Amino acid sequence: MNTLSKMHAPASERGVVLLFCLIILVVLLAGGVAVMRSMDTTLFGAGNLAFKRDLINQGELAIAKAMREFQTSGALGATGTTSSNLPAANYSAIQLATNAKGIPEVLLKRTNLTGPDVVGNAFTPTGTPITGSGGVTVRYVIDRMCNATGAFSSIGKSGCVYTPSKTETSSGDQSQLATPGPSIPSPPIYRVSVRVDGPRDTQVFLQASFTKPE
Repeated sequence: MNTLSKMHAPASERGVVLLFCLIILVVLLAGGVAVMRSMDTTLFGAGNLAFKRDLINQGELAIAKAMREFQTSGALGATGTTSSNLPAANYSAIQLATNAKGIPEVLLKRTNLTGPDVVGNAFTPTGTPITGSGGVTVRYVIDRMCNATGAFSSIGKSGCVYTPSKTETSSGDQSQLATPGPSIPSPPIYRVSVRVDGPRDTQVFLQASFTKPE
């Protein structure tokens, strides 16, 4: 009888070991699933960053094109051409109205772009959008930061955002002063706003500003 009891004891111990092995395997399986999900999330995030970077790179084509329009051979390069709207070049001589994020309302329409400027006039750009690679379409508008059409020298500095000269700024303060500046007009500021439409209804918005003496 004693011999039989000793022979049955190892069978009971083997059952306990098997139970612990099953628990360890379940824990390892759960850990493996968590690692795989983490890797998938990381790869998905990296893919989104690369996709966004590509859209930004293609959006910069519009900024480069807008800058070319202000060169001598461009549509806005001749003296006086920036005094009035030029829809064919997507140019508004009056600052365009924007939403709370600073995006011109004209760019918020999916197609048939049109939107108001800051004084309520409708502006409809007619320039051809830029066709990028991979099904990307780039649309842009250029607006002069003024509240009226006409030459900057005629509108006056009270009606435009401009680059202050050294005589209009005090030490440590680069803001525009309320006192009249010199008779030589400072350059007005122009803004380029870009919307990039990518695959799967993705959108990226870009903005840049620059000055050009009139």
